[in-house]
Amino acid sequence: MSTSVVVTGASGYIGKHVVKEFLDHGYAVRATVRSDAKEAELREAIGADGADRLSVVRLDLNSDEGWDAALEGVDALIHTASPFPLATPNDPDELIRPAVDGTLRALRAAEAAGVRRAVLTSSCVAIYNDELRDGQTILDETNWSPTRQPFTTPYDDSKTLAERAAWEHVGAAGTALSTVNPGVVLGEPLDDNFGSSLSLVEQLLGGEFPMLPDVNLPVVHVRDVAAMHRLALESDEAIGQRFPAVAGALSMVEMAEILNAEIPTSAAKVRRAPSFLIRLMARFNADMKSIAPRLGKSGAVSGANAERRLGMTFTSARDAVIESGRFLATRS
Repeated sequence: MSTSVVVTGASGYIGKHVVKEFLDHGYAVRATVRSDAKEAELREAIGADGADRLSVVRLDLNSDEGWDAALEGVDALIHTASPFPLATPNDPDELIRPAVDGTLRALRAAEAAGVRRAVLTSSCVAIYNDELRDGQTILDETNWSPTRQPFTTPYDDSKTLAERAAWEHVGAAGTALSTVNPGVVLGEPLDDNFGSSLSLVEQLLGGEFPMLPDVNLPVVHVRDVAAMHRLALESDEAIGQRFPAVAGALSMVEMAEILNAEIPTSAAKVRRAPSFLIRLMARFNADMKSIAPRLGKSGAVSGANAERRLGMTFTSARDAVIESGRFLATRS
């Protein structure tokens, strides 16, 4: 059994929970961050429990420096790091290349250090842009999103191509890989530094959307995502498997209604935007362009592979929304 892991991207919203999950279950964790400030942030978020088993190193996805040393002497790589854009880049490769190259850099460093077990954080966007096959009623781990299409965003493509590159690489290198593919990740963060991960709930709470597009999203709780990384590492049955991390799908209107029912200060609007208007706006607006192809689709992706192989019982999508809303409401 693995007893020590490297967790990349450890100061991120998901990364912090992953570090805590492994520490809480007795692992030694070598966490990678980009700066001293990020180390301080991580240590404060994690707290005292397990702190004696946490070490932190500086690494950059875009540089080879330090990777070989960081992977030396550990049992497994947990690769959560990936670029996430604040705005859609004009050149998609500004996002795609760092995601693909960073994933391969981490895997190669693991192989050079003799580490032959890896768990990669991918995304449901690598699944849900696909179409249902004949006889298929819900998208699952067997589906792959097409890339570089008019209906895919640079972020979609970066996650899909990075995961594909990982599977192709380990097929030749012999590394035992599993991937965790989260939907929209919600739930209480470990500190106030959670980036843009809860921005959708924050914008809904603030009433920033006068109308909501007819879009359904696969939702998962952040603690479940963290648990899946550990369970995937601990299970031989998980090797070679993709694990969609999804508790269920919710429309944006349903999310707004949940927040209005459970959060007294919520100002979420619940009026649905006419789909023809979204499609019209997509001609001129990059955000609307990425939404338009998903109008009216179910958003459902099956989490059954994790339930079957990892024994997962997911926190409900509704509870993940409520917990996020309550956390954000206390900060306003």
